[in-house]
Amino acid sequence: MSAPDFVAIGHVTLDRMGDQLRPGGAALYSAIAAHRLGLSVGILTSHGADFPLDAIPSRIEVVSLQAPATTVFEYEVVDGERRQTLRSTARPLAVRDLPEDWRDAPMALLAPVAQEVDLRLSAAFEDGSVAAAAQGWLRAMDDQNRIVAQPWTGAREVLNRLLAVFVSAEDVRGHESQITEWVQRVPVAVVTAGAAGALLYVNSERYEVRPRRAREVDPTGAGDVFAATFLIHYQRHPDPWEAAEVATCAASLSIEGVGWSAVPDASRLKQALDEYRARS
Repeated sequence: MSAPDFVAIGHVTLDRMGDQLRPGGAALYSAIAAHRLGLSVGILTSHGADFPLDAIPSRIEVVSLQAPATTVFEYEVVDGERRQTLRSTARPLAVRDLPEDWRDAPMALLAPVAQEVDLRLSAAFEDGSVAAAAQGWLRAMDDQNRIVAQPWTGAREVLNRLLAVFVSAEDVRGHESQITEWVQRVPVAVVTAGAAGALLYVNSERYEVRPRRAREVDPTGAGDVFAATFLIHYQRHPDPWEAAEVATCAASLSIEGVGWSAVPDASRLKQALDEYRARS
């Protein structure tokens, strides 16, 4: 078996939003983005028997470690801010869990949501471009299991092995000084900020990425769509500024529908990119 073009590593999740319970997770959203751009895709994950695997497009290959429970997040909006509570977690993901033939994948995105991805997986791919959507390494829980930001203590161990790292401004709130160190250790870093656009760091130099105007319906997974799209475009055309523009368009399109319904295919993305550039 040949390796997928794109491998995403992290827990698929069940996200409770009011009365709704739907599948999610950074690995799943990034895999959907890569799939819709025409790549062959694999997900290394873990979940319980209650996770609806049939919700994942059948052409995405899923290698899953069975667990007593699925990782479940509960979302609520308090004073205009979205809060998350972690209700359960699946099994951690280690280097030994990666299929041997997947080590030849040309692209891999480490996408933890709850500290579940072993940092050593950053060195598990032979010649592939490895990036990280690092939010799950920047999370801790308070005494009520609510998610709070924390410093990324393992950053030094992994950043020197990565092509790029992606975080949101929310992920690093209160710990913004970490970014100064990160950008010295990784060729490309991006801090996304929703409707405010993003900050792109290339060889530690900072650049602003203009946002694309969008009609927000559901912001879930936008950062993961950004990360996957950036990595894919950058691997094909090693221009980080161009990759950031493409990723910005993909992420902004993705929030215009519920869940991953609006994650764009290549044709829709090209149309949005052309319109975005015409307005510059």
